[in-house]
Amino acid sequence: MRAVTLSSVPATPQLTELDTPAPQAGEVLVKVSASSINGFDAATAAGYLQGMMEHRYPLVIGKDFAGTVAALGEGVTGYAVGDQVFGVVTKPFLGTGSLGEYVSVPTAVGLAPIPEGLPVAEAGALGLAGTAALTAIEAVNPGEGETVLVAGASGGVGAIAIQYATARGARVIATARPGAEADLITELTGGKAEIVDYSGDLAAQVRALAPNGVAAALHLAGDGQQIAGLVADGGRLASTLGLTSEALPGRDLTVVAVMANPDEATLTRLAADAVSGAVRVPITTTYPIEQTPQAFADFGAGALGKLAITITIG
Repeated sequence: MRAVTLSSVPATPQLTELDTPAPQAGEVLVKVSASSINGFDAATAAGYLQGMMEHRYPLVIGKDFAGTVAALGEGVTGYAVGDQVFGVVTKPFLGTGSLGEYVSVPTAVGLAPIPEGLPVAEAGALGLAGTAALTAIEAVNPGEGETVLVAGASGGVGAIAIQYATARGARVIATARPGAEADLITELTGGKAEIVDYSGDLAAQVRALAPNGVAAALHLAGDGQQIAGLVADGGRLASTLGLTSEALPGRDLTVVAVMANPDEATLTRLAADAVSGAVRVPITTTYPIEQTPQAFADFGAGALGKLAITITIG
């Protein structure tokens, strides 16, 4: 099969030929139709996860997938060959990722059926970012009228999180540069989000909108200390970047370090929300698998929303 691999890290992922994997006990083999790029993938290629997770080379990179069950491992129930599925590769090591024509994935976590009405391309870009966004929003639990600051609002996680926040009736302050970033946020929220330019004086802009501080914040990008400083005492902060309360001594904040757990219930909810139109999967650019190195370069340059990868058709 063709797969996007790393022979070492740090390195630029390259398209290579590998043997097709066989599903182990409790796994299904998925013929992958679509995937996407996540910050986790970029961190892997940059070598940031060395020492944190086992790396098995040649390392097939990628977390998100959507496609068709091609084979069942021993003991698998609840799935059949031909089923349309999507999810997130959740193995405890790096090496058998989703940016290939086939991927073997455990059925215990990270796998769910694709419901009717959800395009495969969207399913392939939803799993990890959607799970992180939903987990972050639920961690800060914004109520009707509460002000939520979303730092990193134009990225894959943020572009989904702002939709969930506005759907709850929260007042959303989103960080974005003027132009394409701000336009994406306006489009996704129907103009409900208030936008501040993170390339300017972010603190002053947020304070002008929320003089007493915001009730909650999502730290998806930027300086965590600065974001926390804009949250009112007694407020809540969720961080996908590892910020914890220990880094904020003297602050009366509830801080949650978000660890995305793409269990079947979470994936099923995300898919249902995408089908109903409650959430739009924010794909802004789609690349064929041959152009994955360019997709990684564009991601690193700060691309908007989700960058999708088309792997196979059918």
